[in-house]
Amino acid sequence: MMSLIDLRGQHLTPAAIRRAVPRGGTDVAAVLATVAPLVDKVKAGGAQAAVELGEQFDGVRPATLRVPAQELARAAQELDPQVRAAMDAAIARVRAVHTEQKPSSHTTTLAPGASVTEVFLPVERVGLYVPGGKAVYPSSVIMNAVPAQAAGARSLVVASPPQREFGGLPHPTILAACHILGIEEVWAVGGAQAIALLAYGDDAATELTGGQPVEPVDMITGPGNIFVTAAKRLVRGVVGTDAEAGPTEIAIVADDSANPEFVAYDLISQAEHDPMAASVLITDSAELADATRAQVSRLYPVTANAERAAEALGGRQSGIIVVDDLDAAIRVADAYAAEHLEIHTRNAREIAQRIRHAGAIFVGEYSPVPLGDYAAGSNHVLPTSGTARFSAGLSTHTFLRPVNLIEYDRQALADIAPHIIAFANAESLPAHGEAIRARCQNPNVTDSQSH
Repeated sequence: MMSLIDLRGQHLTPAAIRRAVPRGGTDVAAVLATVAPLVDKVKAGGAQAAVELGEQFDGVRPATLRVPAQELARAAQELDPQVRAAMDAAIARVRAVHTEQKPSSHTTTLAPGASVTEVFLPVERVGLYVPGGKAVYPSSVIMNAVPAQAAGARSLVVASPPQREFGGLPHPTILAACHILGIEEVWAVGGAQAIALLAYGDDAATELTGGQPVEPVDMITGPGNIFVTAAKRLVRGVVGTDAEAGPTEIAIVADDSANPEFVAYDLISQAEHDPMAASVLITDSAELADATRAQVSRLYPVTANAERAAEALGGRQSGIIVVDDLDAAIRVADAYAAEHLEIHTRNAREIAQRIRHAGAIFVGEYSPVPLGDYAAGSNHVLPTSGTARFSAGLSTHTFLRPVNLIEYDRQALADIAPHIIAFANAESLPAHGEAIRARCQNPNVTDSQSH
């Protein structure tokens, strides 16, 4: 089932590790030419074009673009009580963590009368994309909306595909999550056309838009298929976007103290997401490697998504890597830079603190990835495909813009003026220096210094 990669006795440089470890991925560039005309059509035709494309691809046309408020309320009222309780618990924990993430403004005083204050301003309007189809992800609503709310975004809009079986509305569980979170603006539109409409909006007030113009957003976040990802790439710069997400992945660093059944369950739990999902075990114990392979083969057939899991576990993106010791395991984990990294070792916290590259680190056998997917309080939108080496997951910081307030009085400006003028002259921008000199008439600044 899972391939075995033996790296024992090898010189493990970062480049060698990257060549050796299993890795999947998708080629977003390959579909850009297909998606670009769709984006252009919505840019020109607005909501009408977006709805027509949805009807063409999904076979359903919503009565109105914006989901009526009563439908949001009804979805929440009819939600299974156990699911409602689960949502409430998750929201409370995610909100607690993300509220604590918001930084405070601070002032640095550089000299008498000279200060720089850093303040954090929220992105004003955020568009959240939530996929539809066979998979339903209310957790994605929570993970994207709560940080934006914690940051102080003025307004949020959720776009999710209309469903034929629900009368052209998005899935009711998605609508319920929006209502519980206080999101009043939900659009029944999906795919690349939804991303384009979020980015460009529509000034035309029509019956389709409830007689109101469709306001564009400043930032778009949320998961989607390769066409959604391509559309985000095409509108980036018009709006901000989150990182491009590839298939989900888990890596587990484990020693001979690990429970092979727990390890196997966690590898399978990610594999059931997607045939391209990556499940990787990194261990210094050949015995654990063999035991985990056996447990995976025993357990995956009884899961509801056995066929999907089998394809992922047997794919080139998954495997079991055997190394000489835990130092080597850490080097491999850092080079792999997993979206989710679990630590199943003695002194797991100590090992976790040595990791430098991972989207999120799950410490010990009772902190599995599914905990983070729903209710750990952390965010489950994390960097994939090795991008954790240089990027971070979604958080309150994603929706904040640090802005500096520079405040100098006359004397403070005069004190630094000679240096500014020297820089301006060195860069052949003398008007910069003149703008300073005109304010200060600093006796320490001579004519020769200012020309």
